[in-house]
Amino acid sequence: MILAILQARLSSSRLPGKVLSPLAGAPMLLRQVERVRRARRLDALVVATSTDPSDDLLEAEMTRAGVAVRRGNLDNVLARFVGVLDTDPADHVVRLTGDCPLSDPEVIDATIARHLETGADYTNNRYDPVGFPKGQDVEVVRAEALRRAARTATTREEREHVTWGIRNAPDAYRLARLDPPVDEGEVRWTVDTPDDYAFVREVFEALYPVDPNFTSEDVRVFLRGRPDLQTFGGDRRL
Repeated sequence: MILAILQARLSSSRLPGKVLSPLAGAPMLLRQVERVRRARRLDALVVATSTDPSDDLLEAEMTRAGVAVRRGNLDNVLARFVGVLDTDPADHVVRLTGDCPLSDPEVIDATIARHLETGADYTNNRYDPVGFPKGQDVEVVRAEALRRAARTATTREEREHVTWGIRNAPDAYRLARLDPPVDEGEVRWTVDTPDDYAFVREVFEALYPVDPNFTSEDVRVFLRGRPDLQTFGGDRRL
C-alpha cells in the first residue's frame, strides 16, 4: 500500500493562503491533487492539514472536491503524518508539499520505483542544489521508518520537517535517491512568493485549457517560447 500524503496549510508565513489561490479556475492545491492522482503507483492520496481554525476553509474546499483530508498538529508535522497512518495504514508514504502545482506524476512514479527496487527506508529526488526542478520534489519513506523517526525525534527540525531525522541519519536508515536525466536543481517551479505564483498562473492559463493533463515537457516547450518567464522571479531556465 503506497499512500501519498500532501501536506498543506493556509498560514504560510511567506505567502499566506497560497494553496487556495486560483489556478485555471480552481484552488492551486486542487490542481496539484489532479496532477498527483495521475501517478500510477499511488494507491491513495490524502491532504494532511492542521487542526488550527485557520485551516477550516482548506478542509472545506478539499472535502467539497472529494479529496480526503486528515488534520493534526500545526507545528509537529511529523506527528501529523504518523496520525494519518493511524487512520490510513500504508507500507510506504510519498511525502508531497502543497506549494508544488507543477508536480509531475511520472517523476512520482519513478521515485517510487527507485525506492522499491533498492529496498530503501527513504528515497528522494532532490539533494540541493542537484536534482529535479524545485517544485517537483518527491520523498518516499517506509511507514515503519516514519514511525521510528517520530518515536526518536527530539528537535524542532525533526518535528517540523518530517523526514529530517531520517535523511540526516545515513547510519540508521537505508537511503536512496533518484538522479534526474538532466540536472535541473536550480530551476524554480515551486510557489513561495508572489512572483512564483504569477509564474505558475501564466503556465496554467496557457496550457491547462488546451490539455488539463499537460506534462513537464509541455511546460519546457512553452517556456522556450516565453524567454520573459525563464528568469521571472527566479531561475526558470531549462
